Amino acid sequence: MPITHRHHDDVVQPYNIIPLNTPITDHPSLRFPEVRAAAAALRSVSDLRLPPRWQPDMDLLDWLALFFGFQNDNVRNQREHLLLHLANAQMRLSPPPETLDPSLLRSFRSKLLRNYTSWCSHLTVKPAVHLSNRRSENSSSEQRRELLYVALYLLVWGEAANLRFLPECLSYIFHHMAMDLNKILQHHDDDNNLHQPSLCEESFLDRVVQPIYRTLLSEVESSRNGTVPHSKWRNYDDINEFFWSKRCFEKLRWPIDIGSGFFDKGFGKTGFVERRSFWNLFRSFHRLWVMLVLFLHAALIVAWEDKAYPWHALEDRDVQVRVLTVFFTWSALRFLQSLLDIVMQCRLVSVETIGLGVRMVLKTVVAAAWFIVFFVFYGKLWEQRNRDRNWSVEANKRLMTFLEVAFVFVVPELLTLVLLILPWVRNFIENKDWRVFYLLSWWFQSRAFVGRGLNEGLMDNIKYTLFWVVVLTSKFCFSYFLQIRPMVAPSKAVLDLKDVNYRWHEFFLNGNGFALGILWLPVVLIYLMDIQIWYSIYSSFVGASVGLLAHLGEIRSMQQLKLRFQFFASAVLFNLMPEEQLLNARRTLSSEVKNSIHMMKLRYGFGQPYMKLESNQSEANKFALIWNEVIMCFREEDIISDREVELLELPKNSWNVRVIRWPCFLLCNELLLALSQAKELVEASDKRLWLKMCKYEFRRCAVIETYDCIKHLLFQIIKPNTDENSIVMVLFQEIDHSVEIGKFTEVFKTTALPQLHNKLVKLVELLNKKQMDSRQMVNTLQALYEIVVRDFFKEKRNIEQLREDGLAPQNPASSEVLLFENAIQLPETINENFHRQIRRLLTILTSRDSMQNVPVNLEARRRIAFFTNSLFMKMPHAPQVEKMMAFSVLTPYYSEEVVYSKEQLRVGNEDGISTLYYLQTIYDDEWKNFMERMRREGMKNESDIWTHKLEDLRSWASYRGQTLSRTVRGMMYYYKALKLLAFLDSASEVEIREGTRELVQLNQDNSDDFRSDKSPPSPTSLSREDSSARLLFKGHDYGTASMKFTYVIACQIYGAQKERKDPHADGILYLMKNNESLRVAYVDEVPTGRGEKEYYSVLVKYDQQLDKEVEIYRVKLPGPIKLGEGKPENQNHAIIFTRGDAVQTIDMNQDNYFEEALKMRNLLEEYRYYYGIRKPTILGVREHIFTASVSSLAWFMSAQETSFVTLGQRVLANPLKVRMHYGHPDVFDRFWFITRGGISKASRVINISEDIFAGFNCTLRGGNVTHHEYIQVGKGRDVGLNQVSMFEAKVASGNGEQVLSRDVYRLGHRLDFLRMLSFFYTTVGFFFNTMMVVLTVYAFLWGRLVLALSGIEAAMLNNTNNNKALGIILNQQFLVQIGLFTALPMIVENSLEQGFLQAVWDFLTMQLQLSSVFYTFSMGTRSHFFGRTILHGGAKYRATGRGFVVEHKSFAENYRLYARSHFVKAIELGLILIVYASQSTVATDTFVYIGMTFCSWFLVASWIMTPFVFNPSGFDWLKTVYDFDDFMNWIWYRQRVFAKAEQSWEKWWYEEQDHLQLTGIWGKLLEIILDLRFFIFQYGIVYRLGIAAGSTSIAVYFLSWIYVFIVFGIYVVVAYARNEFESKHHIYYRLVQSMVLVLAILVIAGLMEFTDFKFMDIFTSLVAFIPTGWGIILIAQVFRPVLQCTIVWNVVVSLARLYDILFGIIVMAPVALLSWLPGFQPMQTRILFKEAFSRGLRIFQIVTGKKSSGNCD
Repeated sequence: MPITHRHHDDVVQPYNIIPLNTPITDHPSLRFPEVRAAAAALRSVSDLRLPPRWQPDMDLLDWLALFFGFQNDNVRNQREHLLLHLANAQMRLSPPPETLDPSLLRSFRSKLLRNYTSWCSHLTVKPAVHLSNRRSENSSSEQRRELLYVALYLLVWGEAANLRFLPECLSYIFHHMAMDLNKILQHHDDDNNLHQPSLCEESFLDRVVQPIYRTLLSEVESSRNGTVPHSKWRNYDDINEFFWSKRCFEKLRWPIDIGSGFFDKGFGKTGFVERRSFWNLFRSFHRLWVMLVLFLHAALIVAWEDKAYPWHALEDRDVQVRVLTVFFTWSALRFLQSLLDIVMQCRLVSVETIGLGVRMVLKTVVAAAWFIVFFVFYGKLWEQRNRDRNWSVEANKRLMTFLEVAFVFVVPELLTLVLLILPWVRNFIENKDWRVFYLLSWWFQSRAFVGRGLNEGLMDNIKYTLFWVVVLTSKFCFSYFLQIRPMVAPSKAVLDLKDVNYRWHEFFLNGNGFALGILWLPVVLIYLMDIQIWYSIYSSFVGASVGLLAHLGEIRSMQQLKLRFQFFASAVLFNLMPEEQLLNARRTLSSEVKNSIHMMKLRYGFGQPYMKLESNQSEANKFALIWNEVIMCFREEDIISDREVELLELPKNSWNVRVIRWPCFLLCNELLLALSQAKELVEASDKRLWLKMCKYEFRRCAVIETYDCIKHLLFQIIKPNTDENSIVMVLFQEIDHSVEIGKFTEVFKTTALPQLHNKLVKLVELLNKKQMDSRQMVNTLQALYEIVVRDFFKEKRNIEQLREDGLAPQNPASSEVLLFENAIQLPETINENFHRQIRRLLTILTSRDSMQNVPVNLEARRRIAFFTNSLFMKMPHAPQVEKMMAFSVLTPYYSEEVVYSKEQLRVGNEDGISTLYYLQTIYDDEWKNFMERMRREGMKNESDIWTHKLEDLRSWASYRGQTLSRTVRGMMYYYKALKLLAFLDSASEVEIREGTRELVQLNQDNSDDFRSDKSPPSPTSLSREDSSARLLFKGHDYGTASMKFTYVIACQIYGAQKERKDPHADGILYLMKNNESLRVAYVDEVPTGRGEKEYYSVLVKYDQQLDKEVEIYRVKLPGPIKLGEGKPENQNHAIIFTRGDAVQTIDMNQDNYFEEALKMRNLLEEYRYYYGIRKPTILGVREHIFTASVSSLAWFMSAQETSFVTLGQRVLANPLKVRMHYGHPDVFDRFWFITRGGISKASRVINISEDIFAGFNCTLRGGNVTHHEYIQVGKGRDVGLNQVSMFEAKVASGNGEQVLSRDVYRLGHRLDFLRMLSFFYTTVGFFFNTMMVVLTVYAFLWGRLVLALSGIEAAMLNNTNNNKALGIILNQQFLVQIGLFTALPMIVENSLEQGFLQAVWDFLTMQLQLSSVFYTFSMGTRSHFFGRTILHGGAKYRATGRGFVVEHKSFAENYRLYARSHFVKAIELGLILIVYASQSTVATDTFVYIGMTFCSWFLVASWIMTPFVFNPSGFDWLKTVYDFDDFMNWIWYRQRVFAKAEQSWEKWWYEEQDHLQLTGIWGKLLEIILDLRFFIFQYGIVYRLGIAAGSTSIAVYFLSWIYVFIVFGIYVVVAYARNEFESKHHIYYRLVQSMVLVLAILVIAGLMEFTDFKFMDIFTSLVAFIPTGWGIILIAQVFRPVLQCTIVWNVVVSLARLYDILFGIIVMAPVALLSWLPGFQPMQTRILFKEAFSRGLRIFQIVTGKKSSGNCD
């Protein structure tokens, strides 16, 4: 069967961008000579050996397909892919050659195959790409060979499916296929090789892709959905890293040997073993921990001398020598590291990798040997010193010997330091695959294909070195003087304690050391994590400094915009309009200086760039086109009104106005100010008066425009050839002449100008009315005439003089008729242009408002301010659209909302609030603008909004949610912007001048063929309608934009959605129909009839001519795409349909703006310039969080996220050089990434945070990530607490998995020390240190409790005064940590972009709205899920919904989400604080107790109350009552088999234990050890009971367990009686209860009579034994596999249910109290919603369901 067909009939085959196989010869893209040149090169087959089934019209890709068996649609797809790229690249040449440029092809081949050639070099294998090295040989055969290699790689890549995640596997396949290709080209025949013509179109898929795919599939199946430990199965990385050694050639061979051991499940891990342990943090970042431990060791030795300064202590030789014991610690840490390597990576060792095992063992032996050597030499040193009793010559000799040994020990570190100072040396060594370099580095690191040559240039090195020197200096000074040294005196006092009266049985002979350890533990924990605080401080200020230097935040308001608008116009032309550039142009010094000077002029107002605009009308028209299109887009988005459009637009230069007609909002009040100046300067000369007015450019323009408009207006409304017309003409001639000769003030009275102004205002107001009254107009004109002839001229003239001068009617008889009575010609009422000019003139004449609130909408103001400011920032010059880099946008989509349905908008929640009502309230002004637009477009009644205008309504609502339609609209602005820019690049001056006609046609609705029919006309479309070259330019713009931009949505299950008639499918089809350049890729599952399915990657579009969806490509897959995490595999299957040099990854909760899309071609030019020693491979883009206005919670998240995506990313990119890819909307160098594993990683569970691994992979493979803030993309965030918490749980779990990953391990080892610090503290280190803050609280409180219960605290109180102060200092540090983690970066970034006062005000407002409570709660979420994931696993994707959150969440739902992560922990800490308050001698002083525990109580309150404070109607009494009933129903729901966790407590309880079933033996053991802490309550408190009689015998504790067993037995008896008798023999059940009660009373009475038992012991013992019961339950959960089959498990389940009831009541109690008290519900409502202080009533209506009748429903 033939591979491809050319259609010679008239049937149009569906095409993607260029109709290569169709008879559409006049398609715009085919007019480009570059496209024709590329197509001709591909058709150049000439003397090649032709395969069977060859047809004359086939090309090189068909030739490859016939030989190698590629699929037809894969060939068609890659043909267009290759042709488009070559054509686009050729366009960038100056001038473009007529045939395909050989150097261009060579450059592309080099880039595409660079990873392959590096792989060959790494394996010392000769590349299979055989080309001549002589540049002069540019023969057609050499060019054809290069084309064949490029096409072969693209065809392999296009059909590789999931193998695209394995870049070196693709290199292996390409290597052998290129060798086969070489044999074909050399006409060799070998029947045993693959290069013979293929018999089947899918033979490549079946014979090459399928075997490796099936191996991946079997490994994934063996992982049991990722629940099996990572070390027991191979993921994508393991399969790929198999190809990093030469054994891949020996094992797999070619053609692929299916019987190879590689395909067996027991083949084993490759390259790295992921083991779940906290020790991974030490292994990956051992240099950091070595630094911290060594400094702590040395600082303790020095501080113990108790000298004021450390250098005073170091004057003592004994101290100096004791400091040398750090080498013991250092060698011990090396031994620990080597031991961990053996334990973690032992599974890598095999017969083939025996060298790895030998090295690990040798490193362990050497590390142990070093410890022994140090021990021996150090011992001899002190032996000699003690023998001589001083530091004698011999002792000093031994000291020198020890130092010489130490020097040898640190030689590797010194070598590392040298390489840090000389980064190019290390890069050279690592990048060269020379055997000598490999042998030299064998001891230090494994030989890996990635992670080589990662050092940055010298200047970057200096910058981040200075940063970290300051950070580390601050940290170590703080640690020594404020953490370690203050602890010395209390520590010595504790060690000196004598005769401690222990209140319990003390197991240690000397408990002082134990007490000292408890005191030091929180200090050490703070010491280990506080670099994070110092990093936050300095990164905030460095980020602000970088932002200031980048000119961020210079224009923050409309007032600042007004001051610089005239320079902004020139900045638009300077940055957005192209200049001729060569393809390989570099930034020369002269060009840099020239650009800097020009930008400085624009930025600071030097010169008069607006004069250039006035002199060059074409430039002014270009600016007007761009600015007006931006304003028009604002109107289409309904963020401004029609009136605001008129105030903001820049109208075309009509009515013979001599100056630029600036937007009205700039000219407001200027004319009145000019009049007042003229009135004040009565005696001034023309020159002085005019200079005074010209001081302000907008005032000058307002005066001239008003004069010219009045002049034109009067001639337009007065009939020509009349006396009145001649009078007016003479009057203006006199005025013009007097101005020209500089004698205006001598001829005319400026004092009369206000009278003239008043009459002119009245005249224009009359003209502005719909029904014009000609009588009033005549009267007004007569009044104007009287003022002119009587008051305006300084020299009085009689009627004769006036006639003589032409200022009165020449015919005396005409005096019988009133002047102007028969001379008025009123304009047509339908002349909309005239009325718009009148409204503008009236605004200029009458406006006294400064118009600082125009536009009213805050989002519109923000966008205008950012766009304006960004054009004064440094950015590359824009090339012409034809010469720009092509790019694609890729959006992964699964089943989220596309467009809100009518039902979704109308149906209310449980409170009766509909989504539409909510949106009308939140976006009040935008709703009014929308209704205004609908009325303009023909809506008669408001009820029509639900009928004729339903689609518009659904779109309006969807554009305010986090929907796919919002994302598509935003991304399609790229297409719209490119069409406008292409028009400006190629249009003539006439075209551009015509293109500036008005945008808002209030009574029209025009559109062209390439726009949605619902869009108002754009200036581009209007210009083409009036142009003689309309069709030509339309085609040119369309063709250029199509070749430069592609938008693909990866709708994975779109096929299934269509099949089941899912409304989401209709929504996607609607989007395709209205966006012609939108493409949808999905996976189609086709049943084969044998119970199996075939899978296809399908690309579809909407054909406007056929008016239906059409299929473009269908590429068969080897099987289902989802083997790992779904999102990256969804992206991966669709990426073959993207085009261009770059791809921007966009999530479906993102948005874009037209004005930002205009700057995309500037951004893509960044790829041409070096940042440091490398060009960028990822362009980081700034995000704006658009959900901030929804609620206070959304505002908090937005503020936190904004500081992260702006200031945080800015610092990471410059100066720290460790910016990764933290999610979308970054722009990837497409060809760089598709040859290196794609834009994300997909291994199950380990890559759950799939996006960030693209950044890791990029850095490890030598890429460069930059950050650019002159362009932004919108992003939505979760807006409800439950959504936020699930998102943070997902991110924290993802970071927990990253700790185990090979990427983090390699970056921790391969980055230089300082970049490693930056990397750690901005990725997994942030989450680790967040967890450390919580652990510090635990360590502090548990430590204080143990000291109080043991009696040591009382002894310390009597011996030292430092204890109280120490506790208070430690406690206050928690608050500092929490505050600096979150607040400082936000304040600094807001200060930069909004101003310091506004930033402080926002911060204070956030505090009043309890942001600190929320951030403290979030800290608990992050620490819980991060720690649990590292310890036990269980990371999973959590769908947050991204919807609007206005409904009340039930108590049961909140309990399910937060019970284990927050509530139980808060109750534990609260119990510790209560027990400590009752048992501590320190706590008797109330103020000391408050000072010590305030922050801890704040944390407890935050963790318990946050879910209710930020829950709509959280303190409504009735809802609280209903919630408690619902909670109890959930607790006692019995059906477990088919129930969900939302219905049954038992189901939920089992799900909460899932992580314990996945964890290993060490995880279970550590869990048990942690659970033992709950037994401390019992151990400490039983000795305080009266019945203990002061005894501290261990027998007291053992006897207390009798109580536990008795209670346990009683519970079992009662539970048994309830099960047996409650339903049928209720009296028996009551009898058992009575007997138990009587027995308990008798026992208590007996104990009180015969022992020292006190009645209060009953309540005190509850505090002791309830935690014990909880600890038993937690330990029983660990042993669930053993206990589940026994009767004990039923008791455990019953007890656990009771405990959850108890916890629920404890949590519910304060909620119920606050609900019962009056006033808290309205207060909570105001806290919950950001704008509550100004619109509290409306918000209260939302949450209480009271709608106002005036709104649409």
